[in-house]
Order: sequence, then structure tokens, then C-alpha cells
Amino acid sequence: MSAAPPPATGAWREGDPPGRRQWAAVAGPVPDTRVAYETWGTLNADRSNAVLVEHALTGDSHAAGPAGPGHPTPGWWDGVIGPGRAVDTDRWFVVCPNVLGGCQGTTGPASTAPDGKPWGSRFPAVGVRAQVDVEAALADALGIDTWAAVLGGSMGGMRALEWAVGRPERVAAVLLLACPAAASAEQIAWAAPQLHAIRADPLWRGGDYHEHAEGPHVGLGIARRIAHVTYRSEPELAARFGRKRQGDGQFAIESYLDHHAAKLAGRFDAASYLLLTEAMNGHDVGAGRGGVDAALARVTARAVVAGVDSDRLYPLAQQEELAAKIPTAQGLRVITSPSGHDGFLTETGQLAGLLKELL
Repeated sequence: MSAAPPPATGAWREGDPPGRRQWAAVAGPVPDTRVAYETWGTLNADRSNAVLVEHALTGDSHAAGPAGPGHPTPGWWDGVIGPGRAVDTDRWFVVCPNVLGGCQGTTGPASTAPDGKPWGSRFPAVGVRAQVDVEAALADALGIDTWAAVLGGSMGGMRALEWAVGRPERVAAVLLLACPAAASAEQIAWAAPQLHAIRADPLWRGGDYHEHAEGPHVGLGIARRIAHVTYRSEPELAARFGRKRQGDGQFAIESYLDHHAAKLAGRFDAASYLLLTEAMNGHDVGAGRGGVDAALARVTARAVVAGVDSDRLYPLAQQEELAAKIPTAQGLRVITSPSGHDGFLTETGQLAGLLKELL
């Protein structure tokens, strides 16, 4: 008996369990924009202990804590956030919002528009700067003038960098992990077939599939397979899978990619994936600011810049540029890992050292 297809979207929808989410209504690119966020710890009297944590492409506000109703997976940075951990919630008030255009509570393509229908294809393109504008509105709503630190890796690192460059007076310290000053031609090239796969799925329906029984999960799954190869390293894949086959004759590496594709289809939205990927493609911190060098010179926050030695998606040369051109950075920190780009999530011990250095 074949398994039932996944729903049209894995987005969080009204009526789903809220989990640990809270919401704030903010000014945004569409009416009734709101941000879903989670917090840990207690904001002190002078509001000086707030730390902003920025998630990556398929992450969400659930940075710490177990899986449960409303949260299909455990916290993606659970090993470093909590009492006595590197981001010690007995000391720091930690805030993690779901990004604008995402699909886990913050307004995005799967959200309901004022006419009662999903935004779908009507949701506007939003870049990294617009995403940070909404996060700044959330900070205002929480009464936080200055973040003690902004922490981010990959797409989250792009937003952390935008905070430090665009609002230097509001950021005291920043951790930039496995991210660039601007998306490269190769990164845009890796994204292109992912975007084509989603748009070519017959169930994409021009982006207006959310009210149908099925959505473009085949296209989303292909996109995830492509992306996941770039997240890991060739030596790791060779060591883990090699040319091994399973009992059905399928290569073990194919089964691994199939697993990750199916897993994402159950918890994410194809339109959000497309919109956020295009935001990453458009990332250029120097645009309209006189170029990258001039933009990075604006950073006044204490900066720790780190990359992963086996990262083939955002290679160390991009973090070397950040470390060399940000005046407050004290050289490049290197995470040693066989895991490729995903090392910024998996190498808990080394991450803890970087976080303790910053905080």
C-alpha cells in the first residue's frame, strides 16, 4: 500500500498547534504582517541582554527545545542555547523569529490574505533588507533598542550581516557563520535548477496551490536533493555511502537524499523555499552603499567571523573577505568538520567556543 502524498504545503497554518510561538503585528510589505518568534530567558530591566538568533533557509523560530505539537523537529541549535550552555539563557534573553516570507508562523505565501485566501503568487518578493526591516520592527515591539549580539549562519548570517551594516547602532556584537558579503555566481547557479524544479512541477500552479489537495512536493523534493548535496562534503559522502546499494538495488546515497526530500515536504512550503532562495541570490551587502568594502567598513559591532573548512557552498574565501574587511573582526575562525556547510549546525563544541568568545 503506497503512502499518501504529503499535503499541498508543510507550512504552519492557522488552527495548527502554536507550540512555543508568540506573534507580533508589525509594519510589513503586505497588510496584517506579523512575525512568529520564540524566546528563552528573561529580558533584564535595562533591556541590555537581548540576543537575536537568525535561522537559515529551512529553519524556523524553534532554535531550542524538543519536537512536539507545532514543532515537527527539535530545536536546530538546541546544543548551544539553554541554561548553562554557550548562549546561557540564565544570562541572556534570546529571541529567534521566523523570517519574513517563511512558512512557520511569520507572514509568507502560505499565510491568509485579507480576502481570506492564501497570498500565494501575490506575495511580493522580499530581500534580506526587507526581512531585517521586519525584524527591526519586532525589536521595536519588544522594546529592544540594541541587541547585545546578533548570531547567524548561512542565510541567517546574511541577515546578521545586514543588521551590523545597516543598523550598526543597534548591534553590540555579531557572529557571522558560513556566509558571504554577496551571493556568488556559483551559489546563484546551484540555486537555479532548484527554482526551475519547483516551477516545473505541474502542481506548482503558478504559486497558487495552497487551497488544493496536493502541492509541488516533487519539485520541492528535487530542489532539496540538489541543495543537500551542496550542504555536505564529498569526503563525508564517500565515507558514509560510497557506492553501497540497498536491498532494492538503490544506491544508499540516493535513499539518503530521498529521505531528506520527503522530510522537508512535510514541514516546509515550496513558495517560501523559492522566495527565500531568491532573497539569498539577491544578497549583496554593498548594493547601494558604495560596494562591499564601504559597506563592511560601517560595522562597529564586535565581530567574530567563522567558516567551515569543508564548506563547498560558502567556501572559506568568502569568510576571509568578511574577516579582512570588517574593522572589528579579529581574524577568521575556522570550524574543522567533515560535514561541509552543515558544520555550522552540527559542530556544537566548536560553535560553543565561538559563542563564548563573542558573548
